[in-house]
Amino acid sequence: MTDLKDTRTLTLEGALKVLNAAIGEATRIGQPMCIAVVDTGGNLLAFGRMDGSKGLSVTSSINKARTSALSGVPTGGAHADVEIQVSLAHENRWTNLIGGLPIRVDGFILGAVAAGSGSGSQDIAVARAGAAAIPGADMCLDFVAMGAENSDTSRSRIQQEMP
Repeated sequence: MTDLKDTRTLTLEGALKVLNAAIGEATRIGQPMCIAVVDTGGNLLAFGRMDGSKGLSVTSSINKARTSALSGVPTGGAHADVEIQVSLAHENRWTNLIGGLPIRVDGFILGAVAAGSGSGSQDIAVARAGAAAIPGADMCLDFVAMGAENSDTSRSRIQQEMP
């Protein structure tokens, strides 16, 4: 039937597993984070603001997760030349900051996880740890940061630091 399509999405239980795994990684690396988990529609399912994380990262981590769920790709991969225009076109709810990761299993986007308050490489590492709580999740290991957040030297550093 062409009028319907199969979809899958994270449940609250799944989102809490993702959140707790991400908190565990942030604790392990000693970097307090704001961590957001959303469903396929970018709707917030779970959120945690660790003691010592940056208050401004509350909004950015939610926007990172929303952007990643709706685009199906990690945040930070759009070229710096277009990021302001795309953000404005999406009423400033789209972001190119590193740290949002779609949770994709068997080709289905289930939602996304994002972290903020650390460096870009720390944020994506924490998001990856969260996504790994869902069996079979794609870790997007071929991701290359391209945004203004990265200088040419930090781009190569981030790629080398990513697990």
